[in-house]
Amino acid sequence: MAIFAAGCQMIPGGGAAQQRTVEKSAQPVVVRPEARACMADLGTKRADFTPVRDQYYGAGCSTLGTVKLVSVKGDNAMLALAGLGPVACPLADSFAGWARYGVDRAAQQILGSRLVRIETMGSYNCRNVAGSARRSAHATANAIDVSGFVLADGRRITVAGNWSDNSPKVRRFFTAIHTSACKRFGTVLGPAYNAAHKDHLHLELSGQQVCH
Repeated sequence: MAIFAAGCQMIPGGGAAQQRTVEKSAQPVVVRPEARACMADLGTKRADFTPVRDQYYGAGCSTLGTVKLVSVKGDNAMLALAGLGPVACPLADSFAGWARYGVDRAAQQILGSRLVRIETMGSYNCRNVAGSARRSAHATANAIDVSGFVLADGRRITVAGNWSDNSPKVRRFFTAIHTSACKRFGTVLGPAYNAAHKDHLHLELSGQQVCH
């Protein structure tokens, strides 16, 4: 598989992520065999994505077998994604399923409107877990921070502004998508976990089951 990569990637620097524009390369992206099957499965889900060239940044930070995920399939239309950098393919694959079956359907069934966009605070970020010396899953593009959702009827629902909303339906929506996420991802952290997650849902593929 040889596909040209372009887009915006996160690069390590200091304690916060920085961005730089990556020019289109004349060299094709070489997809390793272990990532090829994942990308093929992601394609069957009709996700719009581009493979990203493997990068080693040092200090435990890398983007290997990642994709630039542009949109994923909902029940009735494509769901736009905002704010994402490189995402490890297995995480992107799980995320595509959650977006359609966990979020879009919950929006339709509970809020009465289909989903059109998922807003995120990014994926790859060369940093440690807050308050520790351990590298975050973000340092290898194995985590996505989801901050909000835009519906077809124009409503924008955010974790920061609506997690404890006065509307029982909005609270039910968040409960439903959180429960669904806990079934698809190894680690799910939200406002109930700690103050560092008050404005987003941290979705991570991991070997342990942590759901807060």
